[in-house]
Amino acid sequence: MDKDYIHIILADDDEDDRMLFTDAFEEMKINTKVNTFNDGVELMDYLNTPNAVLPNVLFLDLNMPKKNGIECLNEIKKDDRFSDIAIAIFSTSSSEEHIEETFVLGANIYIKKPSDFTTLKKVLSDVVTINWQYYTSGLNRDNFLLRL
Repeated sequence: MDKDYIHIILADDDEDDRMLFTDAFEEMKINTKVNTFNDGVELMDYLNTPNAVLPNVLFLDLNMPKKNGIECLNEIKKDDRFSDIAIAIFSTSSSEEHIEETFVLGANIYIKKPSDFTTLKKVLSDVVTINWQYYTSGLNRDNFLLRL
């Protein structure tokens, strides 16, 4: 099924972050459809629903209640149905341990959440317009961490 929009999902327990995320996409000139989930359990319930519309890009917060981003990443990477989803870790953490762990588990890019709205829009625009086929063909530690 060909879509004329980029389907984006964000799983993040912070209501303000979800609102800023959706507001940023509404202001951009990119045709997107954005869905948000409050935690990893809601996200995985949705993804495992028969006939769920899978996202082109999934933004995962690491620190969520019930099921964190690492647990979701693990589940997603173990299921072949989700192999075409580009996964962006979207976290306030810039810990080397988190960056390394998510890289090893197969996330496509790691983004430290920007502190201002203008930078957020730029980062989100950059991420959704990446040629993911090229970007994921040879995962490279050097381009894994998105530098602002």
